[in-house]
Amino acid sequence: MARVLGIDYGTVRVGLALSDEMELVASPLTTLQNLPGLEEDIARMVRAKHVQRVVVGAPLTMSGKSGPAMARTERFVTLLRRQLPDSMPVELVDERLSSKTAEAALKDQGHDIRAKDGLVDQLAATVILQDYLNSQRGPESYLLPEESYEMPWLDDGQPSSRDKGKRRR
Repeated sequence: MARVLGIDYGTVRVGLALSDEMELVASPLTTLQNLPGLEEDIARMVRAKHVQRVVVGAPLTMSGKSGPAMARTERFVTLLRRQLPDSMPVELVDERLSSKTAEAALKDQGHDIRAKDGLVDQLAATVILQDYLNSQRGPESYLLPEESYEMPWLDDGQPSSRDKGKRRR
């Protein structure tokens, strides 16, 4: 299997996340400063990590329209594609609220966001990539096991929530 790289592109910092080889789970990778040579640095990382696909967060407005941030991101994607092999897919995916989701997760864990600016970018990239990975598996990836599905490794001898209300015979 292949790895997928997720990118949260920003004018100051760029967050990166990487999938596992089975393309199931996204993990934070690093945060890079948006400086000249950024695209070359990412292309080196793509080769080193054996990445087969890149997904970049598309900063659409809340109404789903393109704005100035989208134009900057599209320019970045054009420059990045020049540094990658021609066969490397680079996709833009909706990233609305990914940074807010990352910030909320950090706040829930008690972190000071200002002191961890780079972490917010990495986590935003992780949110973008995980949403993408989930979308590739289809709706069945969101389903929970049927009630009749037994999970004995979770049985602690106590009635489960699905057993509540059932009469013991």
